[in-house]
Amino acid sequence: MDTPAKVAIVTGAGSGIGRATAQTLLRAGYSVVLAGRRQDALEGTARESGAPAARFLVVPTDITDPVTVARLFERTRETFGRLDVLFNNAGVSPPGVLLEDVPYEQWKLIIDTNLTGPFLCTQQAFRLMKSQQPRGGRIINNGSISAHVPRPNSAPYSCAKHAITGLTKSASLDGRRFDIACGQIDIGNADTPMAQKMKKGVPQASGAIAVEPTISAQHVADAVLYMANLPLDANVPSITVMATQMPYAGRG
Repeated sequence: MDTPAKVAIVTGAGSGIGRATAQTLLRAGYSVVLAGRRQDALEGTARESGAPAARFLVVPTDITDPVTVARLFERTRETFGRLDVLFNNAGVSPPGVLLEDVPYEQWKLIIDTNLTGPFLCTQQAFRLMKSQQPRGGRIINNGSISAHVPRPNSAPYSCAKHAITGLTKSASLDGRRFDIACGQIDIGNADTPMAQKMKKGVPQASGAIAVEPTISAQHVADAVLYMANLPLDANVPSITVMATQMPYAGRG
C-alpha cells in the first residue's frame, strides 16, 4: 500500500517565499493547502507546480481573522484528514518610517499580520495535530534576520519578528508532549518582490544607502523542505539562510 502524502499548509503561498516553498513541497510529493489573500495568485502557484489537482487545496485566507483561520484548518481536515506541516510564512514589510512617526494603523497591520496571524494558525495547528492519529506534526515559522538585529526605522517589523522567536520557543516547549515540533527559519535578502528594494539601495545603520545582495528564494524553500522531512523525533529549532555578503554580523 502506498504511504499517504504528508499534508502541509503554507500561508502567504501566492508569491515570494511562500510560492517557492509551496511548489517545492508539491513537487516533493506533499499535499499542500495554499493560503493567502488572493485566490488568483494561489491558483497560479498551484498551476505552475504541475501537481495534480487532488494534491492541493486553495483556501483564500486572512490570517488576521480568527474565523477565516479556523475555516482554513477545518477545510484542511475535511479534505486531507490531517496536518503534518504548517509553514507560518505570510507577512508584510511596509516602507521604513521613523519610530516617532509610525502611524498606529501601520503598527497594527504589521503586528496583526506578522505576529497575531502566526499565533492564530499555531493555535489551530495544535488543536488538529493533538487530536489526529497518529498525533503530532511540525510547525515552521518564518522569522527573519530582523528577529535578531533590526534595520533602521523598522520598529514594528522588528518587534513582530523578535516576538516570532518567542512564539517558536513557546510552541516548541508546549508542543513537546504532544509530538509537535516547532522551528524557525530566519531569512536574509531572498530575491522576492518584498526584497526588490535591496537591489536599489536601502538605509544602513551608518546612515548610508547601500545595495545589498540577494539569494534565490529556492534556497529558502529547500531549507524548509529539509526541516519538513525530518522525523518528529528530530527538530531544527533555528536555521538562518541568507546572502553571504549581506550585512548581518556587525550590522549596526
